[in-house]
Amino acid sequence: MAHQFYKYQGTGNDFVMMDNRKGTFPKDNFGLVSSLCDRRVGIGADGLILLEEDEETDFSMVYYNSDGNPGSMCGNGGRCLVAFAKYLGLIEDKTVFRAVDGLHRAEIDERDIVSLQMQDVLDLKQRPNYTFLDTGSPHHVQLVKQLGDFDVKKEGAKLRYGLYGKKGSNINFVEANGSDGFYVRTYERGVEDETLSCGTGVTAVALAMHSTQMTQSSTVTLHAVGGDLQVRFEKDAEGYKNVCLIGPAKQVFKGEVEWKG
Repeated sequence: MAHQFYKYQGTGNDFVMMDNRKGTFPKDNFGLVSSLCDRRVGIGADGLILLEEDEETDFSMVYYNSDGNPGSMCGNGGRCLVAFAKYLGLIEDKTVFRAVDGLHRAEIDERDIVSLQMQDVLDLKQRPNYTFLDTGSPHHVQLVKQLGDFDVKKEGAKLRYGLYGKKGSNINFVEANGSDGFYVRTYERGVEDETLSCGTGVTAVALAMHSTQMTQSSTVTLHAVGGDLQVRFEKDAEGYKNVCLIGPAKQVFKGEVEWKG
């Protein structure tokens, strides 16, 4: 039996999207997810996302990493899912949906620019050489020099396994670009490689750079390898609130795929 799929990307972070409101996708078949995300023998993607029914919101988001395992919150994936929901006619320009880390509000404009409200961040751990925080997924943020020549996969893997153990963390390497902009390259756990962009990662970078006084602005531009994103936030005595991840989300293509079972 053929199953419809859609391919979306947000600043180069790409996802296989499936409308699973009828519950036909075998959600426990992690090997199937991995094969669909494989760039040689499958569709190819950084992750797979199911859009499902939710009793209290417009829809729910079920996210898998490209290794087939269920993942934590994916910011770019969430933005792409909002664009997918609009394509399906489920929403117009505003929505509320459920993800693994709770409810998210979002808006999408006529240019497919999606503004996604992320979770509040009240706890940032400052260390001499890096900052650690959770923006829906755990993130290590570290300033480096000559980021363009940096071996992100090698050094990211060292930190992902060596510093954070089996559970791991995403690793973001950062270089300043003026006072309100930063270049970012991210080693993403679950993909186990550098990705062109990471939504929760650039969100973590923006908050970490503000917390360490690398920027005074409450709107920060992040230059990922796959394109530019913005993070807007408010800071109070408790931490960071009204955090929004802003950037494009585009449908790349659609097709059909078959699997057994």
